[in-house]
Formats: sequence, C-alpha cells, structure tokens
Amino acid sequence: MATIHVDVVSAEEQIFSGEAKFVALPGESGELGILPQHTPLITRIKPGAVRIERADGGEEFVFVAGGILEVQPGTVTVLADTAIRGKDLDEAKATEAKKLAEEAMKNAKSDIDFAAAQGEFAAMAAQIAALRKFRKK
Repeated sequence: MATIHVDVVSAEEQIFSGEAKFVALPGESGELGILPQHTPLITRIKPGAVRIERADGGEEFVFVAGGILEVQPGTVTVLADTAIRGKDLDEAKATEAKKLAEEAMKNAKSDIDFAAAQGEFAAMAAQIAALRKFRKK
C-alpha cells in the first residue's frame, strides 16, 4: 500500500506527523484531495478542516485557520497560521468569538477594522462548521 508522509504544523507546535493514505483540505480554489505520488503543488489554504486518513486505518482531524500547503510526491506539508486538533475544538468558545466578530463588524469605524472583524468572523464560522463535521464521524 502506497503512503505519503504528512506534517501539519503551526507557529506554536507540530500537530501531526505520520504516514497517510489520503489527505483532504480546503485549498484556495476549493477542496483538495491528495494521494501518494501527487503532482508537486504549493497553494494557500483557507480556514477549514484537514482530514488525514492514516496508513493504519485511523483518521486525524485538524482545524486550520489558513496557511500554506506544499505537496511533493512523497510528502505533504501544511504550514498553518493556527491549527487545532479536532478533539480540542470548543464550540462554545468559537460561537462566542463569532458573535464578538459580528459585533465588531457592526461597530467598525474604518474599512481596515471591518476587514479584520470579517476575517475573524469567517475563521470562527469555518471552525464551527469543521467541529460539527468532526462530531458527525
């Protein structure tokens, strides 16, 4: 069985490192699926869920708040702005942060403030969606 080495890292820590059969994640232009021997690729990733089907049959789930993906024929590297293991996601915190971002968008005094709040709102909405997807499994 062919496998691919996967590393998911954030600025704070290494989230996952191991062999996998398949990786799915939110690319800049849509959902990406990566199998062993994938064509080399570098792209930005959007906030959302990274799903890793491990070589041993298990599955890893990580929320990323954006970042960069590099694919080589034998390696996948996800350099995430922020990465949180699926089991560590907190829906109550994410919902509260989403509400705060929504309030900040309403009260924004400049386009820059609005854009920052909008980015935070989108990231929290993606985190909540990823958490609900994780819970269904």
